[in-house]
Amino acid sequence: MGAHRRDGRLPVTPADPVTPVAAVTPAPGELTDTARLPRVEAQPQAGEAPATVSAAPSTAGTAPSKARPAAGRDRYFDTLRAVALVRVVTYHTFGWPWAGMVLPSMGIMFALAGTLMAKSLERPALKVIRSRVRRLLPPFWFWGFFVVIAMLIHGWMPGWQIVYWVVPLGDPPGNAWGEQAWEILWYLRTYLWFVLLSPLLLRAFRLAPVAVLVLSLAPIVVVQFFWTPPDNRFGIGIIDLATYLFCWILGFAHRDGVLQRLKPFAVVVLSLAAIGYGGWYAFTHQAETGSYDLDDIPYAQAFWSAGFVTLLMYAKARFGIDFAWLARFRRLDRIVRIFNARAVTLYLWHELALILAVPLIDQFWNVPAFETYLPLESQWFMFGIGWLLIGVFVLLCGWVEDVAAKTKPRLLP
Repeated sequence: MGAHRRDGRLPVTPADPVTPVAAVTPAPGELTDTARLPRVEAQPQAGEAPATVSAAPSTAGTAPSKARPAAGRDRYFDTLRAVALVRVVTYHTFGWPWAGMVLPSMGIMFALAGTLMAKSLERPALKVIRSRVRRLLPPFWFWGFFVVIAMLIHGWMPGWQIVYWVVPLGDPPGNAWGEQAWEILWYLRTYLWFVLLSPLLLRAFRLAPVAVLVLSLAPIVVVQFFWTPPDNRFGIGIIDLATYLFCWILGFAHRDGVLQRLKPFAVVVLSLAAIGYGGWYAFTHQAETGSYDLDDIPYAQAFWSAGFVTLLMYAKARFGIDFAWLARFRRLDRIVRIFNARAVTLYLWHELALILAVPLIDQFWNVPAFETYLPLESQWFMFGIGWLLIGVFVLLCGWVEDVAAKTKPRLLP
């Protein structure tokens, strides 16, 4: 079904996959930050005057300007996150190797998470980390309870590594029966490590913003050409952190106003060069992985995502894109809001939805009318059934995100 594989060997990486944020208590009805998927600064509602951002330049070694946009929704970031989630589900349904080139979802989500983390770290670091962890773990525990019970029923007996089902600092163990469900957890693990490292990363970034941003690609170069990480949980984690470190730091650069001060020509040329290099490396190293799928080639993924996501974030910083027009389409705007408020739930449960879609469709063959008139053999039909089941999981399980955020549980935000 196109699920991301992670066997830990270098050029193979995982793929896709969500992130918490904000620490401010929202007003009733206002979207809250979701646990594993990044949350965004929002834009003013229709009819309100847009907040202006102070673009006072800050030089390397100085603290960034304290002027920030007014709190609220940022429909541009909300839309990017929603589309990224749709791409994740699509990839896991069809397994198209080119999907990651059309939209590097995980790079986008790590960049958005980095932006929000930089915003939150204007408050005490320990408090921010505790808040993020609190928003992440309850939805993970709730989902993990069902997955672990199902694997135990199917003959799995865990060892001490079951502690990773409590705090996913490493990939939680499991058996082959449940692999399609639990293999997506690499994203939660990587996000959690970025959260823990962010106070140090942000301090280093603010000493020399542009230099640190560029050098954040160095770790993936090191693990690709100079040092092979061990083939275990530790090594796999290092590869993932190295692959998406640039995107996380890029989020810092956006939040601190560094991007909007960069020269357009340099940004565009270097971004296109990174995309071109990543694509060239993926296509010329197919023999090592059997595919040009970026999810199987961490080195290519790192450069492609770096260039692609930089263009998306720079467009936002330079031109102030806000997607305010989305407010005129109330149903579409509502869907985007739900995707963002239930991002962790959607991400965790989407593979189970796709798994359950198969036996459900098998039952349809027993109904003559369904067999005659429905395209039961089509993956597109399975894609549609999968989204219906995702909707059911969002209704049944999304309230856990509200509990984790210490807000009133709701069927839909």
